[in-house]
Amino acid sequence: MILLDGKKTSETIQQEIAAEVAEIKAKGGKVPHLAAILVGNDGGSVTYVTNKVLACERVGFGSTLVRYDDDVTEEELLSKIQELNESEEVDGFIVQLPLPKHINTQKVLEAVDPKKDVDGFHPANVGRMVAGLTSFLPATPYGILQLIERYGIETNGKHCVVIGRSNIVGSPMSILMAKAAYPGNATVTLCHRNTVDLAYHTRQADIIIAAVGLPGLLKADMVKEGAVVIDVGTTRVPDSTRKSGYRLRGDVDFDNVAPKCSYITPVPGGVGPLTIAMLLKNTLRAARKEVYA
Repeated sequence: MILLDGKKTSETIQQEIAAEVAEIKAKGGKVPHLAAILVGNDGGSVTYVTNKVLACERVGFGSTLVRYDDDVTEEELLSKIQELNESEEVDGFIVQLPLPKHINTQKVLEAVDPKKDVDGFHPANVGRMVAGLTSFLPATPYGILQLIERYGIETNGKHCVVIGRSNIVGSPMSILMAKAAYPGNATVTLCHRNTVDLAYHTRQADIIIAAVGLPGLLKADMVKEGAVVIDVGTTRVPDSTRKSGYRLRGDVDFDNVAPKCSYITPVPGGVGPLTIAMLLKNTLRAARKEVYA
């Protein structure tokens, strides 16, 4: 069993990005700039956005953090998005989700200029991805592809089962794994919470990508020998032995599943660290105008 080290892979990618930024600076070019909008004080979101800002500093990006209280109006938020759309300084920006219930999330996402949509959530970028055109890929699926590629995992002709159908991970992951590319060229089965006899599907899988948010869902008897298992789940579960009072648990029963696997990601330290690295990669691509000329 080989552990897929997302933390180490993320560090390598960030070093590569930093080298490219240094080259841009040496040639007198514009340094990439990432902005983030954070609404409210959700602990997970605050930590995540803070880590993004710190990552920008590590690779030499410029960064801007825009913060609002929970009671910000939709109109005010949309006005700020338009301001960032028009900014010549900002190459890409994200609106951290989830948003308060009084704000229409889809309306907000569609207000972002697709050329600056480094989260890859705008329908224009989703459509380009589906059509096989160059696009900004959602950061988590993009990171999973990088992990597969950098570990040299074979995907051609393999049976891949994706558990979870969210627009952020599951659905785009199923599309990307089926594409005529590497990583890809797999036969894909997309499962979810309502799938009947989930184990029937997972036992046939060469590659399992679990992204449904149900801790410990994937048990050892649901995985065949030699399978590749990628765990996207990061659910907080109570743990009185931790100072924080909780620990992160994935969708996979790691201790019992790992011995059967050829490759497996840990939680934490697997897919999570790659999400920020790929957000930076998308921002660099936006600055280089690689997606939209």
